[in-house]
Amino acid sequence: MRLHSRLALVFTLVATTVVAQTKVTPPKNKYTPEQDVKIGREAAAEVRQQYPIITDDQIEGYLERLGDRLVSAAPAEFKRPQFEYSFTPVNLKDINAFALPGGPMFVNRGMIEAATGEGEVAGVMAHELAHVLLRHGTANATKAQGFQIGALAGAIAGAVVGGGLGQVISQGSQFGLGTWLMKYSREYEKQADLVGAQIMARAGYDPRELARMFETIQKQGGGSPPQWLSSHPNPGNRTQYITQEAAQLQIGPRPDDSGFTRTRSRFASLAPARTMTDLERNAGKNGGGNGESNRAPVAVGRVGDPVPPPARQYRTVQGGQLFQVSVPSNWTELASNTFVKYVPQNAYGQSGGQEVMTHGVELGVTRASSRDLRQATDALVEGFVRSNQDMRVAGEQRSVQLSGRTAILTPLEGRSVLGGVEHVDVYTTLLADGNLFYHLAVAPDRDIDEYSVAFNRVARSIRINDR
Repeated sequence: MRLHSRLALVFTLVATTVVAQTKVTPPKNKYTPEQDVKIGREAAAEVRQQYPIITDDQIEGYLERLGDRLVSAAPAEFKRPQFEYSFTPVNLKDINAFALPGGPMFVNRGMIEAATGEGEVAGVMAHELAHVLLRHGTANATKAQGFQIGALAGAIAGAVVGGGLGQVISQGSQFGLGTWLMKYSREYEKQADLVGAQIMARAGYDPRELARMFETIQKQGGGSPPQWLSSHPNPGNRTQYITQEAAQLQIGPRPDDSGFTRTRSRFASLAPARTMTDLERNAGKNGGGNGESNRAPVAVGRVGDPVPPPARQYRTVQGGQLFQVSVPSNWTELASNTFVKYVPQNAYGQSGGQEVMTHGVELGVTRASSRDLRQATDALVEGFVRSNQDMRVAGEQRSVQLSGRTAILTPLEGRSVLGGVEHVDVYTTLLADGNLFYHLAVAPDRDIDEYSVAFNRVARSIRINDR
């Protein structure tokens, strides 16, 4: 694989007249462009260790030429001479591409194979390039006040890789950071769509090909959002406003796109593409790129053995810079990049071939499906119920206070692996950046009276710091 620092334009594009285009203003950012480069360089190194990178001159050369053309077509007001652009092909089936702060971009084989032409690939790459130029990753970090630059690279890499692989990359990074950095808001998505469309037109591609690729990605996802759309939510009316933007732009001369067909044919000579699920499964069995286990602890004692009551003594713990909470002193912490669990002995581990939590609490951050708290809560609860066939909503939702802000409490019931009914209380509240903070408490019916006192005290102790 070739990694180049591109500090000058490689192609001189034929000048095009812009009839009119939407003005986009980059968001506030406390980080410098040089810090973007440092963060992206370190995160890219982690990603390259974990991903099956394609090392093939023909495929690498094609992506580099396409990427260089798009960089050359970027609006002058957004260009940063410090940035180090690279375009790396990845042998994964998943329809995905992502760019890191400062310029590194990774494009999955599955993205290229799903496209019907080079313009669609160029569209996704232009969209990702726009995120880099507008510095959306570190703008997200700017919103998440209190995070240190030293934690950013690991959190970004962990958010990109995800699953068991992502957990080890994110070790030492601060809780929830990856959620802010690599999952863009609908506002940022629309900005990237518009600037991406402008880049495409200047580079000789019809921006409507970007809209068609979005539709292809959505269809390929079936009943659940594809990986790319999970971090790039549809701002609404996407096809419509991209089409309107395209009508205002003069498209430059179409470049030679014969390399697209040759590259797709070249994939046949490679090893079969894997999926992210394959990578995560292998991480669980074999550990990560350094040969060590990448998974968080998979058990606290043994599920089915007696679970002790909550201790009377409490300790206050920090969820990075985002929150603090007090939990019984005999509960163990299990953390990942986007959530943390606190569980007593014998309350978390394997049962029936899956990891279960029978007693304890979980606090986490997830992308809200709506700026309306009730709608976002309903979507989260629906996901819980859909993924747990025995789970159901057990009563009416109630408006409550969590850390001095409006929240919703949703009671759920399911079947405990220990036998009998399992009670799950889900608290939800919106964060300042639009993400959804949730807190859930779990216990079987036989222990609910004993644990309810502790659960209430934990909920009252939560202090969120997102402003």
